[in-house]
Amino acid sequence: MASMLCSYSVSMPAAARAPLLRSNSLGFATSQLAGLSLGLTSANANAAVSIPTTKNTIVARRICPFLEKKTNRANKVSFSNHKTKKQQFVNLQYKKLWWEAGKRYVKLRLSTKALKTIEKHGLDAVANKAGVDLNKK
Repeated sequence: MASMLCSYSVSMPAAARAPLLRSNSLGFATSQLAGLSLGLTSANANAAVSIPTTKNTIVARRICPFLEKKTNRANKVSFSNHKTKKQQFVNLQYKKLWWEAGKRYVKLRLSTKALKTIEKHGLDAVANKAGVDLNKK
């Protein structure tokens, strides 16, 4: 077995040994491998990066903006007790609801549980508690 092992030496060209990130005249860091701008500047490199919160922003994902309900990971159990992973999605519906304060209809994508909560407490109360701005809709 020991006779089958051998070491190979590969010489790398000088261009391959160059650093992977280069800075162009605008201050953006670019990658040699892909040639894409990474958006790193010398001024922003030391500054703290602020990440926007998703609490008040409504995006088209499978999350209810009012109750923050989202996809659940669960096991699908067969008769032989074999477990495989599955996803349990939220029951999201597109609904046009009458917004009394705005005197207009608002089209929302929300869960059926949120619909029941809105019927009980009102659209303004649920939207204010969740931090959702209905003026944008």
